[in-house]
Amino acid sequence: MTEQNQALESYEAQAKALVAKLAPALAAPRQAAFERFSRGGIPATRLESWKYTNLARALRSTEFRTLEEVGVLAGPDLLPAPLAEGAQRIVFVNGRFRRDLSAADLPDGVRIDSLQDLATSRPSEIEEIFGEGLEEPLFDLNTVLAEDGAVLSFEPGTIHDRPIEILWLSGLTQTPASFHPRLAIRLGAGAAGTVVERCHGLGDQSYFANAAGTISLAPAARLNHLRLNADSAGAIQTNTILVRLSREATYNGFLLNLGAALSRQEIHAWLEGEQAECRLNGAYLLSGAQHGDVTTRIEHRAPSTISRETFKGALDDRARAVFQGKIVVDPDAQKADGRMLNKTLLLSDKAEIDSKPELEIYADDVQCAHGATAGEIDNEALFYLRSRGIAEPKARAILVESFLADALDGFAVEALRPALDACLAEWLAARGTDEGTTK
Repeated sequence: MTEQNQALESYEAQAKALVAKLAPALAAPRQAAFERFSRGGIPATRLESWKYTNLARALRSTEFRTLEEVGVLAGPDLLPAPLAEGAQRIVFVNGRFRRDLSAADLPDGVRIDSLQDLATSRPSEIEEIFGEGLEEPLFDLNTVLAEDGAVLSFEPGTIHDRPIEILWLSGLTQTPASFHPRLAIRLGAGAAGTVVERCHGLGDQSYFANAAGTISLAPAARLNHLRLNADSAGAIQTNTILVRLSREATYNGFLLNLGAALSRQEIHAWLEGEQAECRLNGAYLLSGAQHGDVTTRIEHRAPSTISRETFKGALDDRARAVFQGKIVVDPDAQKADGRMLNKTLLLSDKAEIDSKPELEIYADDVQCAHGATAGEIDNEALFYLRSRGIAEPKARAILVESFLADALDGFAVEALRPALDACLAEWLAARGTDEGTTK
């Protein structure tokens, strides 16, 4: 029996056990997802969308077991401080909801449910959640193997100013583990809120976290969504999300990728209603032998829709980044306006970036553009700062920060900007300067 067939048999057995444990209503969506996944298995580099990221090889290098097989889990002794003062926190440890560590004071109109809770109280809703999403390999694998996760709901008209932080703590297992948390965020008509997803690794044990999620914005809903990936240095972390925007809805997303040995952040956005707007920005800061993949696909499916996408990165040592961005304009999406930009700063002659921006346009009355650049620090600018008495490590940090400023400024949520600045300052300090330059 081949290694691929052995893995598929293991996944199928796990899925059958989960159907009995979580909700019998999930049998149909899990089986459909498994049948799709089994046709290709873990994505290989022969697939164009996975050409630059060899996930199969990374998974073969370590034997990852289910949480039941890895032994007794240690509990987190100290939670990291919230990213924003006053943030209301929801905590998951290795993909499992920890009510004892989570806030109990969510306001009227905002509700958080774990999948385990829904399986008992509202099984039809959990079936609906698992029945929607993407027909992508890792999303399907999550549907097959998800044990827990969360559904965060804003009722129509609910305006909530305080950030809600979903903290994904991973690690602290006796042997390498794999888990597949699921997240659904739903905003009713006219609702507005800010959600932070924070992936934080504990300990030095390797793990495979394969997350997936859906975000649904009803007419005129507005969501600010920050995702911070700070997984452990030996982790493999993948996340695949689908964002669906109705008429006049606005999605303002930002991704900061710092952690994991190998990561893949895959974001699909469907602008399905007129005048929907998607702003998707991000930054990747990688060093050592890290491999970070950002893959996005924004589909304009309705007229007069707007998308703006800017990703910038800094790579040091032997780090490798991948950016694959595609804007698709459907025939009915006249007057669509889509712009995409990717820029990368190479701080080492061994660092590598594979950038592939694409436009796929089937309408004739549109405004679309894309661009990509990669290069080293400007020596003239570095010399200018050095001539003003600034030490070279500090001068290089100033130039890196200035380069990334556009991406950070694109996420205009004042309460979260200090946290983003602190992450950047900490990364810059590790590159050879004793203090960050962020304001």
